[in-house]
Amino acid sequence: MFRFVAPVMVALLVGTAVVLTGATPPADAVVLPAPTIAVAPTAAAPLDTAVFAGGCFWGIEAVFEHIKGVRSAVSGYSGGKTASPTYEDVSTGTTGYAESVRVVYDPTVVSYGQLLQVFFSVAHDPTQLNRQGPDHGTQYRSAIFYRTPDQQKAAEGYVRQLTAAKAFPKPIVTQIVPLTAFYPAEDYHQDYMAHHPDQLYIVYNDAPKVQHLKQQFPQLYQ
Repeated sequence: MFRFVAPVMVALLVGTAVVLTGATPPADAVVLPAPTIAVAPTAAAPLDTAVFAGGCFWGIEAVFEHIKGVRSAVSGYSGGKTASPTYEDVSTGTTGYAESVRVVYDPTVVSYGQLLQVFFSVAHDPTQLNRQGPDHGTQYRSAIFYRTPDQQKAAEGYVRQLTAAKAFPKPIVTQIVPLTAFYPAEDYHQDYMAHHPDQLYIVYNDAPKVQHLKQQFPQLYQ
């Protein structure tokens, strides 16, 4: 079922309730410690790349686009095996792909550890298995697609750190897997929140994530 149909109808009903009752969207963000394992910048490469999946890529992209040092955030698909997947293919939940975001950043401004901290703190709920909010299916799973052994070490270490600290009431189910390929999504998915700020799905599910980023990480927000 496409997000444009059933989930948007859910958001429409909830959004209407927000307008009529004055209620505010649920606060899903948590305050988490910084990672203890760092990834050192590569002197020969001024920019680095990270790939994250955490539900609908619209909100994940919007969060990372508002972080200082991030040069680009592109919505796309990772984790599957077929070439050139389309949104319609991925939305069936049978391709193995997850809606993902490729983040190109300047590690002298923002570290990979800080990106991990933001990802787990405000971008998604890492305890939800194969879903986020109103979106269900393996294409909405939580995953970190690492590019290097250092990224793998940092991501696995941070999950262990958060688990030991009992940062969440339920187990973290985020996959940590190697990045094999990333395919950019269709043009109409790029910068979706910026182009559709008043869409009720965005208002209820994604705009709060950016607001939480601004509140919890003012030093990183732009």
